[in-house]
Amino acid sequence: MDSMSVERSAEATPFGASYTIRPAMPPESTLAMPVQSLRRYDTAQRRVPARSSSTTVLPRLWVFGGALLLTLYGIEEMYRVVNVGGVTLLKWILLILFTANFSWIALAFTSAIAGFVWLMVRAPKAPELPARLSARTAVVMPIYNEDTARVFGALQAMIEDVQATGLGDAFDYFFLSDTTDPDAWVAEERAFLAMRDRVGDGVNVFYRHRSKNSSRKAGNIADFVTRWGGAYDHMLVLDADSLMTAHSMVSLAAAMEADPDAGIIQTLPLIINRNTLFARLQQFAARIYGPVIASGLSLWMGRDGNYWGHNAIIRTAAFAAHCGLPDLKGKPPFGGHILSHDFVEAAMIRRAGYAVYMLPTLGGSFEESPPSLIDVGTRDRRWCQGNLQHIRVMFASGFHLASRQHFATGIMGYVSSPLWMMQLLVGIVLVLQAAYIRPEYFTQEFTLFPAWPRFDAQRALNLFGVTMAVLLAPKLFGLLLALFDGVTRRACGGAIRLVISALVEVVMSALFAPIMMLIQSGSVMQIVFGRDTGWNPQRRDDGSIPFADIVRRHRSHVVLGLVSLVAGLAISPSLVAWMSPTIAGLLLAILLSWASGQLFIGLGLRRLGLLQTPEEKLPPPIAVRANTLARELSRSGFDGADGLAALHADPRLREAHDAYLPDGKPRPRGQIEVDHALAAVKLGEARTAEEAAQWLKRKERMALIADRALLDVFARLPQKVEEAPEAQTRAA
Repeated sequence: MDSMSVERSAEATPFGASYTIRPAMPPESTLAMPVQSLRRYDTAQRRVPARSSSTTVLPRLWVFGGALLLTLYGIEEMYRVVNVGGVTLLKWILLILFTANFSWIALAFTSAIAGFVWLMVRAPKAPELPARLSARTAVVMPIYNEDTARVFGALQAMIEDVQATGLGDAFDYFFLSDTTDPDAWVAEERAFLAMRDRVGDGVNVFYRHRSKNSSRKAGNIADFVTRWGGAYDHMLVLDADSLMTAHSMVSLAAAMEADPDAGIIQTLPLIINRNTLFARLQQFAARIYGPVIASGLSLWMGRDGNYWGHNAIIRTAAFAAHCGLPDLKGKPPFGGHILSHDFVEAAMIRRAGYAVYMLPTLGGSFEESPPSLIDVGTRDRRWCQGNLQHIRVMFASGFHLASRQHFATGIMGYVSSPLWMMQLLVGIVLVLQAAYIRPEYFTQEFTLFPAWPRFDAQRALNLFGVTMAVLLAPKLFGLLLALFDGVTRRACGGAIRLVISALVEVVMSALFAPIMMLIQSGSVMQIVFGRDTGWNPQRRDDGSIPFADIVRRHRSHVVLGLVSLVAGLAISPSLVAWMSPTIAGLLLAILLSWASGQLFIGLGLRRLGLLQTPEEKLPPPIAVRANTLARELSRSGFDGADGLAALHADPRLREAHDAYLPDGKPRPRGQIEVDHALAAVKLGEARTAEEAAQWLKRKERMALIADRALLDVFARLPQKVEEAPEAQTRAA
């Protein structure tokens, strides 16, 4: 979609807006974005930053040194637990698995302590807005088969908020569409035309639809950078569910201007607008515990931070010069284009000498979350594959040690599930062996008797308590901060409701944890055995999943829970008590998954004042405005409408759509696109637009509306005609 179209006035359209057909995109301003090597990097080309990152020495010494000492303590205690009567092979396996898992939570624990202390003592206040901005920032929102009411309403609310600051001239706004659904594509264009009319000529809002969505979101952003990025000093990258206040957006732009070393500055997005049970649990956890975790990360990361793909500002020229992603050799899931591109882009721009850091207390940065357990599992499957791909990336030449740690953290986030499951299974086997099976093996030291698998029960109980304390401490720190903060405490319903909400979240998380453990373990195994994930649009709206689908997804989890219960009772009632949270979560998997997506449960808890957040009690004005706009836009009827019918019925819309199509390259002789050819044949035989629409499949519809000639043929067809006499004869 190029800036080739001339300006044409249009009268009121059937969908209630008048508009001017202006170029959908500004003139191109290209930037080279060379593909970077993962094998070789010349450190001589790395820029020398003006600022030092020495302030991270003490936080890193505390976080990693403390985690190491805590892990060593855990290893010693676990060794003493299993060393009663000698350490057998299975006990060694149990010790190794425990070490891997305990070290992971120990690192999170020490990082959370650092974040808690920092927020209590030294947390900075939100910055004042600058008087002016000298640099240009492109606000880019990639979209992929989304409901237009939500995404266009959110961006319009952001535009209005920025314009109210008087600094709107520093920002341009871009919808970058990778949509593959023809009805959604037309809906986007209708919403875009209406939005331009609503915001007026004083705001630059643009729209581009990419005909081939290669490399997914990373390719979408790269296409923008290489074609239009040269006109902008910075780009502020959003997701389709992002919402940011003007204060947050302008503060990011000002921070980037003030820090020439900065390559990426990341915010901490909080979850809002969620109403189902599962989404409200996530919303509460992110709001109460998230700041502690994010602040701890920010402390030890310093200027060697990470990027999570959205609600962050990026130095455009540096990104173009150093973040061209290579395709990994081989086939997916470990080969092909890089899925979790954001981690890699952060590592590459840091490798070049630019800083990557987070502003965890800036505020005004929001997102939404999937509405149910199954939706989270679907999203996690894609993230899992992307993070496991990093096994092939984390040792790339020139990467900073902190960047490698970020990769390791992301990988461990998914590998930990099968490790926990293996630790659980090994523990069960050892208990079973002690109860029923005569040992068939001897230790390496000569002995006349086999090594019976015995344990120090009291020490094991103490270690279990320590493990639970380390695991739950970050949540406790977040709760304490919320209780100490009067505004947050009152907005969450008061101290009693806040504590009850935290208890509800902990109990529900414990029940959901074994289900997620199995889901993530299954994802890891699928990827290990070569199964690629698709790229389906994320379900963002509140709502439930058909019960039959829930049963089909979780029946194996329930069966495993039943087997665990029966086996545990046969072995030892104490084993069942020890495993009760895991067994209960699996036995209730279908019920829990169903409940997770139910609005009435989430809204019922809200009426009781539970799982309430400050942003829910006192909604940010921008969220209120975005929701109002979304409701207004939904009444326009763009979403769910037949795109072909809309184009056929409205010559003005068709004129705009035609103007927005790019000038395609001539098709090479002999190379036939099947969908295009089938669409042409069906159009040639159709006597009405209605008949053609019935015949055309989804990809054929896409081919039709992407081709000016085919669209012109379709537009000339009458909408309906009376059935021809010969057709009536054939029917008789």
